[in-house]
Amino acid sequence: MGAMEFAPDVTARPVWRLLLRGLGVYLPGWEMPAGVLHVRDTAAAGGFGPPAYLDGGAGFGIQIPDRRRGLEPDREIYVRGRENPSFGIVVAGPAAAIGSRVVDAGVLLRFARRLTFEELFDTRDAGSVPYAVRGARAVENVVFLDRAAGIGLCAEVDPLTRAAACPLYVRMGSPAERTVRTYGAPRPTGRPSR
Repeated sequence: MGAMEFAPDVTARPVWRLLLRGLGVYLPGWEMPAGVLHVRDTAAAGGFGPPAYLDGGAGFGIQIPDRRRGLEPDREIYVRGRENPSFGIVVAGPAAAIGSRVVDAGVLLRFARRLTFEELFDTRDAGSVPYAVRGARAVENVVFLDRAAGIGLCAEVDPLTRAAACPLYVRMGSPAERTVRTYGAPRPTGRPSR
């Protein structure tokens, strides 16, 4: 496998910082990734492969062998900004909890927004509904970590185009290894860098 390269086009974005926070919370003591290995040729990217796939401009996706409703993954919600806050959520649990056999940016964002709404909604307070709805709609960055399967997927909403994509895929080593590798999707042509 080639050396990890720093990729400012990914590592300078909020989704990267959210990934590092999530890894610190859910994998304390593990070696944090220092950079991103760009996946241009899936055959040449050591460690990249099933269950992940590359989906052109939408970034990464994962295929999950089964799906189950009712699983409750752990979650941490983060808020950035004051006047127009954006929400980010880190979710840790089995990928089957997402409820879809194919998980891409759209599926992951819908799942994260549902979890955010559930977290912010208080069944004893009808006044919490508008806040929970606004919070769910404001989710722009998602990190999902399946520790048992050793995989993770990160989604973001582009602040300019509002398009959703999964720019990062995560592979976690065994508990004995305690390493995390990150893979970055190539930026679609014609898309401005941030």
